[in-house]
Amino acid sequence: MSGLDEARKEINRIDREMAELFAERMEAASRIAAYKRQHGLPVTDPEREREVIARNAERIGDPVLREYYVSYLNDMMRVSRAYQTRLLDGMKIAYSGTEGAFAHIAAGKIFSYGQRIPYGSFRDAYRAVAEGECDCAVLPLENSYAGEVGQVTDLLFSGTLYINGVYDLPVEHDLVGLPGAALTQIRTVVSHPQALSQCAEYIRRRGFGQLQYENTAMAAEYIAKKKDPSLAAICSRECAEIFGLTVLEAKINESRSNTTRFGVFTRAKCRITDNADDPNRRFILMFTVRNQAGSLAEAINIIGRHGYNMTTLRSRPMKELMWNYYFYIECEGVPDRESGDAMLEELSCCCDRLKLAGAYRPVPQG
Repeated sequence: MSGLDEARKEINRIDREMAELFAERMEAASRIAAYKRQHGLPVTDPEREREVIARNAERIGDPVLREYYVSYLNDMMRVSRAYQTRLLDGMKIAYSGTEGAFAHIAAGKIFSYGQRIPYGSFRDAYRAVAEGECDCAVLPLENSYAGEVGQVTDLLFSGTLYINGVYDLPVEHDLVGLPGAALTQIRTVVSHPQALSQCAEYIRRRGFGQLQYENTAMAAEYIAKKKDPSLAAICSRECAEIFGLTVLEAKINESRSNTTRFGVFTRAKCRITDNADDPNRRFILMFTVRNQAGSLAEAINIIGRHGYNMTTLRSRPMKELMWNYYFYIECEGVPDRESGDAMLEELSCCCDRLKLAGAYRPVPQG
């Protein structure tokens, strides 16, 4: 047998083994997809992919081969993502609002697959997940200008769902009108009061009249139905595309730092145990303290004593008890380890109600 035949025989053997290993890998990927569906996690995890590629690349000593191996790994990741996406096509994602609203856009950026299902309120979208109608809900937690969304915080405190992901969506407002309409024709702008406020200087400078609407998506739909070239809506570019409108002027909001944080709510609690020292990890605690002097200070001291840095501390009134409050805290780090368990045990001694409401790694969405 020639050297060529020997090499081809060896390749055939390796290919058989690789085919078996490929099937095993895809089976593991399917289990990961099931976990992501249960916990409301997106298919793509860039940090995890970078870690896998960097770790595996070190196993190839030849620097030339390493370059090709990294390319091979990238292709394997792409195939794995495609397979998981196919498995998750039937995922149901609840959101509050209408098609084209920022929550609809956020859900699409987080989940490029599945079915986005609109609900009339935060409570209805939350209930849909709690009762099993949907796999997860994408709801706003806070806006960098308007502050926290209290209704959603209250649902998180009183309900059974957990947050397994937090995503930042920059809010960009465009002036949109009918196809063929000119900017000089516009006399009145229509939008949600908050959008009008965020674009107040632009509206004043242009001398436009204002008409308030329930949300930016419905304002765009109103413009499309009225077919009046003197009317324009303030909404997102994605919303304009949905209703067949044209962007007359882009990014008219005064601030470029206007961002809304969206949380992904699921029935299952995500336990993040890998990379426990990663400073980008976060977790959410919600609790009430006993009506005793120094109770809140004691709770805060316990958190700090166990090495967790607080990034957020807010209080919210309890609806069922007048002049009583619960507290919302976000901390850096991972609670699912020995120090976290010890912290929670100590907190239970000074807190009447205590909930580990979520664990996540914040991911900006462009």
